[in-house]
Amino acid sequence: KGDAGSNTGVKEMNPWPAYINERLELYDRLKVEAAAELKEKQENCSVPIKVTLPDGKVVEGNSWRTTPYEVAQGISQGLADGCIVAKVNDFWDLDRPLEADVKLQLLKFDDEEAKAVYWHSTAHILGEAMERTFGGCLCYGPPIEQGFYYDMHMDGRQVSDKHDFPGVENVMKSILKEKQPFERLEVSKENLLKMFEYNPFKVRILNEKVTTPTTTVYRCGPLIDLCRGPHVRHTGKIKSFQLYKNSATYWEGKADMESLQRIYGISFPDKKELKEWQNSLNGQNLNEFVEEAKQRDHRKIGKEQELFFFHEHSPGSCFFFPKGAFIYNTLINFIKSEYRKRGFEEVMSPNIYNSKLFITSGHWEHYADNLFAFDVEKEKFALKPMNCPGHCLMFAHRSRSWRELPIRFADFGVLHRNELSGALTGLTRVRRFQQDDAHIFCRPEQIKDEMRGALNFMKSVYDTFGFTLKLNLSTRPENFLGDIEMWNDAEKQLEECLVEFAQPWKLNPGDGAFYGPKIDIQIMDALKRPHQCATIQLDFQLPIRFNLNYVTGEGDEKKRPVIIHRAILGSMERMIAVLTENYGGKWPLWLSPRQVMILAVSSKFDDYAESVRLQMHEAGLQVDLEKDPGLTLNKKIRTQLEQYNFILVVGEKEEMNGTVNIRTRDNKVHGELKVDAVISRLLHLVEVKHKNAEDQF
Repeated sequence: KGDAGSNTGVKEMNPWPAYINERLELYDRLKVEAAAELKEKQENCSVPIKVTLPDGKVVEGNSWRTTPYEVAQGISQGLADGCIVAKVNDFWDLDRPLEADVKLQLLKFDDEEAKAVYWHSTAHILGEAMERTFGGCLCYGPPIEQGFYYDMHMDGRQVSDKHDFPGVENVMKSILKEKQPFERLEVSKENLLKMFEYNPFKVRILNEKVTTPTTTVYRCGPLIDLCRGPHVRHTGKIKSFQLYKNSATYWEGKADMESLQRIYGISFPDKKELKEWQNSLNGQNLNEFVEEAKQRDHRKIGKEQELFFFHEHSPGSCFFFPKGAFIYNTLINFIKSEYRKRGFEEVMSPNIYNSKLFITSGHWEHYADNLFAFDVEKEKFALKPMNCPGHCLMFAHRSRSWRELPIRFADFGVLHRNELSGALTGLTRVRRFQQDDAHIFCRPEQIKDEMRGALNFMKSVYDTFGFTLKLNLSTRPENFLGDIEMWNDAEKQLEECLVEFAQPWKLNPGDGAFYGPKIDIQIMDALKRPHQCATIQLDFQLPIRFNLNYVTGEGDEKKRPVIIHRAILGSMERMIAVLTENYGGKWPLWLSPRQVMILAVSSKFDDYAESVRLQMHEAGLQVDLEKDPGLTLNKKIRTQLEQYNFILVVGEKEEMNGTVNIRTRDNKVHGELKVDAVISRLLHLVEVKHKNAEDQF
């Protein structure tokens, strides 16, 4: 085991406590029994099974023998090596044998759910290193939005990032080199209570949370931990990591319970990605960055500014207060104002469809777990998770001529996706949402013009917000469907568009969807964190599935259109989360739900203050009235949190002159101006969507 931290003042325990060996002995006995059961099933119960991939391809296999990793290998070794986790009905370890016919997805690190599995696996590695270094009682080790953490009870000992992190990181590095396999074992509750009798926290979890006769543990090296999984294949899959913060916390977050030590980290499958993440800290040290991100958290700001909230009676569906609804509607109206200029026509489509529609589109086969389905008059219906199948029905409603194309349908319809409850995260992962969704039906030779228009539209919107862009061209994957010549031509047109667009971009070969190439877009927020919101995706398959065609004008000849899926803001909910954190709650004037606060210096001037408020309200500004002349400390704090762009003070002088005295939220004084002039100037700044309106008087 050695002195992993011998140069840092932290040493790995040597020898290990007796409970670790006792735990391993019990585990090994149970593992032998489980291996015998699996062998019996392989010899006596194995039958041929069919594994259906997202592109519809079927792979033959055998129950209790064939694993997702073997299926991936059959496609390509590169795919197998790049996969993090499999998804069947639920998430599935890559080396866990399949038990029956399944629909299988193979997820890479760029998938948010796979990223959570990757970080959860690294949390176990951290847990092993903490146990080997400190010897305390491990508690929880979940993935979070930016990495993972592990909590440990240490009998009053405090962790120091300066003195302890290097030693723990050295132990973690040795664990990665060992390529310890992640082993899954189903164990009876009785045996688990014996296995973890040394750890009162695990015993509490078993007694209070586990209601089934058995549950699962995962082992890597000497660590055995209660866990539903899944995990990466082995610890060597973690290529780079960094521990970046420590803090004290309480068991289950309750101040009257035991104090725990928490260590945060983040990991990536490529050292370059870790470097990019470190660079995104924008010159701050890690603790400063984490604290800044915490202060900008959209859930925190949403509560402080009373923008939105969630309730257990409708998990994953957001309640927007009036101020939040103003932001929501302003964003929608912004996009709508651009549609007329850019040839988009807004449509409205149903929320509920017969399952036959989703069978035709392919979503029922590959997306059924994410649909909210229900029975209506003995037939299966579902809430729509996307707009494209409905838009295909609209295109197919009558015969189309080549002269009509391109047709650009835009839809703000409400969408529902049955996300796992554990994956719901504020506004970034919800079940009910809207998109600035559009589908362009065009002729193949029109692809370049339409993609050019989509890119320019996107840049215009993102420039308004102040976002910078990262672009990738994802080309034909190995499992592509359709005519290779059409793929080649489409990819050439996309590449020419990106060259003309004059923004940095990279080629991402083989990472397109099976139904068409795409341009992946990431935006960088104020903390230089990447977010994927926009979508520009070609689709050759839906026109085939829905038998869409247009008359070419040459006799009775008909051709299939190409569909471009296009969203700029993407999910409105997710974009509001991104914007909230990007601005830190200091909304630009045009988007601000609190543009103006009027303060009367005493109650004698309430009537004048109200008359000013009424003029501004009738002009269309978001204006509120504060009548407290003393402006107590609590109200000062509240006003600061609410971030009014302008505070207009009125008193005797202002009433006599028909003026207001202007201050900004950053306490910049613009002085006394006529009310009409202020209204005119504010309306102009809103109209042009000025980024720094507070400086413009």
